[in-house]
Amino acid sequence: MNFWAILLLALAMSTDAFAVAVCRGISLKSTPILGALKIGILFGVVEAITPLLGWLVGYIALQYIEQWDHWVVFAVMLFLGINMIYNSQKQSDGNCQEDELTSSKKSFLMLIFTAISTSIDAFAVGVGLALASVNIFFAAAMIGLATCTMVTIGLLLGNKIGCLIGKRAELLGGLVLISIGVITLYQHLSV
Repeated sequence: MNFWAILLLALAMSTDAFAVAVCRGISLKSTPILGALKIGILFGVVEAITPLLGWLVGYIALQYIEQWDHWVVFAVMLFLGINMIYNSQKQSDGNCQEDELTSSKKSFLMLIFTAISTSIDAFAVGVGLALASVNIFFAAAMIGLATCTMVTIGLLLGNKIGCLIGKRAELLGGLVLISIGVITLYQHLSV
């Protein structure tokens, strides 16, 4: 996987967190830059750790599935992409149905829970990256940086751009994941 593919993957992985941040930004009257950056960093760190954990699982499993690893990568990316596209098409009741994030101590736990729930797909991608022989530290750093940036921007722009943009970003992210899976499969089958 080259730099551009990893960059696209990182952006695709950050779209669900971006959608959550946009929805949260809508519900706030104003978002201080420092507050948005802190939340962005939290989401970025969690999103960077989960592919590392997935990569470890994938690396251990590699010896057992090495003959069809490209099919596993394809299936994981296809499943995650379709799931993201499906989630982007769900009807909402006019407002964003994301977890309420307030400034209390209770909401910090909710922030962590939300960050983990938006990064579960990054775990599965980490498994796929182990099978694709990608530098996981570089990929995880890119995913974390992209997520931090997208969440910060999403919070700051949320009340200006609305949930519709967040859902479109998630749709685009799903299409990118499917494309990466197809490209990986094509590269292995054409050799």
